[in-house]
Amino acid sequence: MKRDFKTWMLVLIFGMPVLFLAFIAGLYFIPCGFDQDCSQAALPDIIHTPIPTIIPATMIAADAGGEAASGSGKCIISAQTLLEAWVSSGYPENDPFEFTDANDTLCEGTYKDVSVLFNEANLWYPGALACVTCHNANIAAASAQMDLSSYAGTLAGSRRTSADAQGNDILGAGDWDASLMNQQLFVLKLMPFGRPPGAVADEGPTVFAGTPK
Repeated sequence: MKRDFKTWMLVLIFGMPVLFLAFIAGLYFIPCGFDQDCSQAALPDIIHTPIPTIIPATMIAADAGGEAASGSGKCIISAQTLLEAWVSSGYPENDPFEFTDANDTLCEGTYKDVSVLFNEANLWYPGALACVTCHNANIAAASAQMDLSSYAGTLAGSRRTSADAQGNDILGAGDWDASLMNQQLFVLKLMPFGRPPGAVADEGPTVFAGTPK
């Protein structure tokens, strides 16, 4: 019994350092191999992320005196001022008319600029229908038997008995203050139909229209 105990003690005394050295060597040689530069190491393959290299964003420098400062070169104006200028100029279809925008810039516009006020939804207030939704070429079903979807329809007026008939002049023969359009939109504030109280500014929405003259 004593001999077995003595044998085991000798094994432990001399074996522990050997095991310790083997452990240390294993930590180095197992991952790196037997080269100093770890060239024989059995390292796992590098897994690349699928996200491509992000290209640094660049911003286009704005021209302080050019189109960037004026909404792509357009003037800024209220609906009332634009409509008044158009009607007072004789409501031309193709010829330009002059107006002064909100920045006191002398500008020129055309009927195309005016027609946006009739054709665009969500313009007068959020959720607003376009004017032409109710006032269109289907005179029999159109509200007030009025067509704002075209130049000819606008000039034909309201309360028309048929598509070929002339109705009530809504442009006041060029007198903005006497026009039904001014009365309905800005004096009585009855249109656009269904406008919530306070949702529309007194001069109507502000839009980009025309170009500086």
